[in-house]
Amino acid sequence: MILTPGQAGDNPQLLPLLDDIHTINVDGLQVTVARVLADKAYTHPSTRKELRRRKIKATIPERSDQIQRRKDKGSAGGRPPAFDTEHYKLRNVVERCFNRLKQFRGLATRFAKRAAYHRAEIVLACIVLHLR
Repeated sequence: MILTPGQAGDNPQLLPLLDDIHTINVDGLQVTVARVLADKAYTHPSTRKELRRRKIKATIPERSDQIQRRKDKGSAGGRPPAFDTEHYKLRNVVERCFNRLKQFRGLATRFAKRAAYHRAEIVLACIVLHLR
């Protein structure tokens, strides 16, 4: 988890987050990030390029302006990025997690004024949700 100011965008934080969790330990097994499921906010070409460089598959829908720009270029626009709708359906798990975290009043209203306290609230809420 990376805690940023509320007005900070999500996309610039993706790569630092992937640096932090490149390999995680799950029940004694080393697990590496193999796929990113994200919404249209993460569809910037530089993000896709970096994910390809890291050999991480991306399931990110294209924005309509990017589709139109590619079509306007004709054959020079390249082919559209691969998009797996079946994998993308799994993204709802993340959205439901965010909605459950917002049920904790202190998180939703950002009651804690210090970043360390707010981060601690998020970690505790995640633990409570995991134990349910």
